[in-house]
Amino acid sequence: KKKKRRRNDLIVVASLVDRMPNLAGLCRTCEIFNASQLAVYSLKVIKDPIFTGISVASEKWMPMIEVPEDDVASFLKSKKEEGYVLCGLEQTTTSATLGEFEFPEKCVLLLGKERQGVPANLLQMLDQTIEIPQYGITRSLNVHVSGAICIYEYTKQMQWRQQAPAAVLPGSP
Repeated sequence: KKKKRRRNDLIVVASLVDRMPNLAGLCRTCEIFNASQLAVYSLKVIKDPIFTGISVASEKWMPMIEVPEDDVASFLKSKKEEGYVLCGLEQTTTSATLGEFEFPEKCVLLLGKERQGVPANLLQMLDQTIEIPQYGITRSLNVHVSGAICIYEYTKQMQWRQQAPAAVLPGSP
């Protein structure tokens, strides 16, 4: 009997990302690390030869949805109403540091535009911003690379939680 694949409850919103190599790399990363959904600005991207060359057919197994840039705010609002915690990968004065931040199980991860990051109107909607500690001179990582690091950390935390022994309460056998 074939076991049904249990996906993580992570939705990655890459609707602001417009470079094909970044979208393809994110698709591949989301599929490998078992994200539940990847939102892109248009599902037509999966027909682009640059995309398919980098995604290595991961789009065949990765659930993808179309959320045009103009619809990102309403999409985030609907996910919030469904009980998701809205997180954005962005350097702000209130950002949590990746590695110290404890991801919620039901998480939407918003990735910003190449060069500009997450627009102010969407930043205001987020429950949390997360930043990756950086030690070099260059100010930021490529959006696919930073997304991949964050997706991996989420997955690692979920795996650890599933494997952690149940807490023993005082007085219990």
